[in-house]
Amino acid sequence: MLGGIGPALVSSVGAIAVALLVGAVVIVLSGDDPVVAYRALFRGAFGGVRPLSETLVAATPLVFGGLAFSLAYRAGMFNIGVEGQLVLGGLAAGWIGAQAFGLPRLLHLPLALAAALVVGGLWGALPGVLKARSGAHEVITTIMLNYLAARISAYAVGSNGPLKGSASLPATDPAQPSATLPRLVGDERVHAGILLALVAAGLLWYLLFRTTFGYRVRAVGLSRGAAAYAGIGWGRTITFAMLGSGMLAGLGGAAEVLGLQGRYYDRFSPGYGFTAIAIGLVGRNHPAGVVLAALVFGALNSGATAMQSAAGTSKELVQILQALVILAVAAFAAAGRLRLFAGRRVAGVGRRVPAGDRSAAVGMDPEIEARPQPPKV
Repeated sequence: MLGGIGPALVSSVGAIAVALLVGAVVIVLSGDDPVVAYRALFRGAFGGVRPLSETLVAATPLVFGGLAFSLAYRAGMFNIGVEGQLVLGGLAAGWIGAQAFGLPRLLHLPLALAAALVVGGLWGALPGVLKARSGAHEVITTIMLNYLAARISAYAVGSNGPLKGSASLPATDPAQPSATLPRLVGDERVHAGILLALVAAGLLWYLLFRTTFGYRVRAVGLSRGAAAYAGIGWGRTITFAMLGSGMLAGLGGAAEVLGLQGRYYDRFSPGYGFTAIAIGLVGRNHPAGVVLAALVFGALNSGATAMQSAAGTSKELVQILQALVILAVAAFAAAGRLRLFAGRRVAGVGRRVPAGDRSAAVGMDPEIEARPQPPKV
């Protein structure tokens, strides 16, 4: 009833546990104490209001990016263009937010967020249209669009750029107070973007597992041929899935610009869109798993400095742990396929296959009626 939330969470938690165990071995081999290192890492990520705030700040764009990647992946599309969609969504939100419209926050902030949704969504839909119309592979087109988005950003806020602010920085003017996401805890940096991310995760879960469109997306992702046989339009489905993916990514850029940065800066993203691919895979492309994976990666990033200062362990270990988590997820997926394959082989031992039946060759159950053999020529 929860759309496979159990297996997704079990897989994610198991991958994280395996990664921490292997990371402990690496710490021991480097001559440090893993207990002291992990204790410092945990304290730096969750040991107080400020560490927890920094963990949520680091996790916010990763939740949006992971959700964007997961929606496209559910439709069978490998969206590497999350970074470009996030950048252009942030640019649109930053420019609209900087305009002195004289509107209250109730109108100005939704307008800036809507601009990010539209621009990010259209940038994400373009690879879907190209795939549906011409068969252009989305990996190639999204990589190219990432570079194009970076150049658009550099031009827009660069020297004499049309969206450049009055300061000498490659950035827009500061966002108006009416267009900023409010801070949640006093002077801490955590902002309402994390609440938007959680709402987006809930809406995506409902969309995928409680609506007809979600069923079509999952059907197309599992089998394009079966979906076409059922009358599901493949081209339209992947286009709308990529549109939604771009909207989520653009909203993530808007949350970072309007909630944390206060204005749009060129190259404000240190690669959130690329890390989002790992977040989606670790979270098994389920909204709940994505949220958990983003929190883990955010905790690793925010606790790395405390681990280095308190335990003397290099903060580069965090990148090793992230890589180990991804490898563990891949290993779990491979083990699941091996178990499934072995189960089919065992179930097929001693089974009498009717003459002319070809289902056993692809691991399917035998057909009810044998296919008639063609006459010999």
